[in-house]
Amino acid sequence: MKRINLFIISLILLGCNSNKSKQEANNVPLMLKAMTYNIRLDIASDGENAWPNRKDFLSSQILFLSPDVFGVQEARPNQIEDLKASLPDYKFIGEGRDGNGEGEFSAIYYNSKNLKVENQHTFWLSDSPTIVSKGWDAAYPRVCTYGLFTSLNTDKKFWVFNSHLDHVGGEAQKEGMKLILKKIASENNQNYPVLLMGDFNVEPNSEVVTEILPTMSDSRQIATLKFGPEGTFNAFQYNEPVTRRIDYIFISKSPNITVHKYAVFSSAIDFKFPSDHFPVYTEIELK
Repeated sequence: MKRINLFIISLILLGCNSNKSKQEANNVPLMLKAMTYNIRLDIASDGENAWPNRKDFLSSQILFLSPDVFGVQEARPNQIEDLKASLPDYKFIGEGRDGNGEGEFSAIYYNSKNLKVENQHTFWLSDSPTIVSKGWDAAYPRVCTYGLFTSLNTDKKFWVFNSHLDHVGGEAQKEGMKLILKKIASENNQNYPVLLMGDFNVEPNSEVVTEILPTMSDSRQIATLKFGPEGTFNAFQYNEPVTRRIDYIFISKSPNITVHKYAVFSSAIDFKFPSDHFPVYTEIELK
C-alpha cells in the first residue's frame, strides 16, 4: 500500500512539474520572424526571368533570411515542390485555387523545428467559400489559407492568414477581404495573435486596407526599425523606381505585440530580381 501511495504521489508531482514548465515556457516572449513573398508564377513567357532561372536565388534568399513562417503567392504545384526540396526544414499548408492540388497556391511555409500546426484550412474568396469558386468580379478564383501555429520553444500560439487578392475586380478585393476578416473573427475565439499577410493588389490608401485597420496594425507603420524601399512590386524592372506597395503583413492590435523590424529586401544578382515582388520581412515579439 505504501509503495502504491508513493507511486501516486510521484505521478502527481510529475504532473505539477509538467504544468509548471508549460506555464514558465508560456511566459517567455516569442521572437517570431515572419515574411510574405509573391514568388511570381512559373510561366515560360517570362523568358530570362522565368522560374528555372531564378528559383535557386529565391530559395537561397529565403534560407538566408530564415523566417519561422512565411506565406507565398502565385506558387504553382511545381514551384511548391521546388521550395519543398530546397527548404528541408520547412513544411507547408495550403491548397491550390483550382482544387485537388492544382492551380496557384497561397501556401504557408513554416520551420518545423520551431513550429507545429494545430489547425489549418483553405477557403475560396466567394459566396461559396467551401468549394472551388470565383467571387464577384474577380478574374480568377482566389483563396485564403490559414493555420494555427504553436511555438515548440515557448508554447505560444498564433494564427497566420495568407491570401492573394484579385488584380482586376475591385468588388472582389473588398468583399474578399471582408470574408477574410470575418473568418479571423470566427476562428480566433481565444484571442491569439493574428498575422494577416499577402499580396492584396491595392495600395495603403485603398478601401481594402481601410477595412483592415480598425482591428489590425500595418507592421510597417508600427515597426521600431524599417529597412528597404517602400514599394514592393518591381515588375522585374531593375532600373525603374519601385513605388507600388501592394504586399503587406498586418498584425492584431495588442499591447503584448511589438514589431521590432520591418524590411523590404530588394536583392538582385546581375540586375535580375528573384521575383517581380520583393519579400516583406518582419521580426515580431509576442509576449
